[in-house]
Amino acid sequence: MVEQLAEQMNNTTPLVSVITPFLNGGDWLRQAVESVLAQTYTNWQLILIDDGSREEATSIAKGFSNQYHGKIIYTEHPGHINLGCSSSRNQGMKLATGELVALLDSDDVWLPEKLQKQVDIHNKYPEAGFICEASNYWYSWENPASHDVVINIGVEPNRMYQPPQLIYSLYPLGKGAAPCPSGMMIKKSLFDEIGGFEDSFKGENQAYEDQPFLFKVYLRTPVYVSNEANNLYRQRQGSLMQFISDKKKYYRVRSFFLNWMEDYINTHNIYDPRISRMLRKAQSECNNPGLHIFIDKFRSKIQRLLNPSKH
Repeated sequence: MVEQLAEQMNNTTPLVSVITPFLNGGDWLRQAVESVLAQTYTNWQLILIDDGSREEATSIAKGFSNQYHGKIIYTEHPGHINLGCSSSRNQGMKLATGELVALLDSDDVWLPEKLQKQVDIHNKYPEAGFICEASNYWYSWENPASHDVVINIGVEPNRMYQPPQLIYSLYPLGKGAAPCPSGMMIKKSLFDEIGGFEDSFKGENQAYEDQPFLFKVYLRTPVYVSNEANNLYRQRQGSLMQFISDKKKYYRVRSFFLNWMEDYINTHNIYDPRISRMLRKAQSECNNPGLHIFIDKFRSKIQRLLNPSKH
C-alpha cells in the first residue's frame, strides 16, 4: 500500500530538470536562479551550464551549487570554453535525471507557479510530449515606466495540437508567434529521441537555435499550447535578436536555418507537400528579399484601393 501511494505521488509530482546555460550576466543569472528557488512546485533540479563565463558569473553559479548541493548542479565545457547555447543545453541534458525538462534562459525569470501549472497540464494531458505557454516581454525590468507585453503563441490556446499542425501555423514558416524557450517544458524521453538542440547553430546563427529544436518537436509529438504567461522574457540592448534586426543579417541567419530544414527533411525522408511549399516560398523570399518586400507593398496598396473602408 505504501509503495502504491509512493508510485502515485511520483506520477503526479515528477522530477523536473531545469536547464539553464549562461555566459556572464551574473546579476541576471542570480535572478533566474532565485526564481527557480521560489517555485511553488518543489520537485526540481537545476542544472547550470557555464558556457565560458568570466569569473563573476562562474562564482555565482558555483556558490548556488555549493549552497544547494544535489539540488543545483554546476557544469562547464572542458577547458571552460565557449560552445554556444545549443551545445550547452545538450550538455545540461546529459546530467538531467527528471522525467520532464524545463528550459530557463539565464536572463529570464519565472513567476512562482510556472512549474506547477505546467506539471498540472502534463498530468491532465500525459500524451503531450511538449508544453508551451505565452511569454511576458519584459521591458519594465530596466524602466518601471515601460509597459510589458504578453505575446501569445500564434494559435488558439489551451488545447492540443497534433503533428505537424504547428509547423503550418507558427513562425518561422507560419505567421503565428512561436514559443520562447523559457516557456517550454518537454519530456526527457522526447528530447533524447529528437537529438536535442542542433550544435551547428552558434555565433550569429544562435539567434535561431530554438527553431530546429521546435521543428523536430512539432513533427513528432502532440503539443499543448497554454495562454498562461509565467515567464518574463527580458528585452534588452545587445541581444542576439536585436543583432539580427538588421535585414541583411536576418536573411542570412534565416537562410542558414531554412537550408538546415531542407537537409533534415531530405535526410529523414519526410514527405509533406505543404511543408515543402512553405519552405520553398521562405527560401525564395530570403534569396530575393527586395523583390518580396516590393510585392508585399504592392499587394497592400491594391487591397487598400479595392477595399478602402477596411483601411
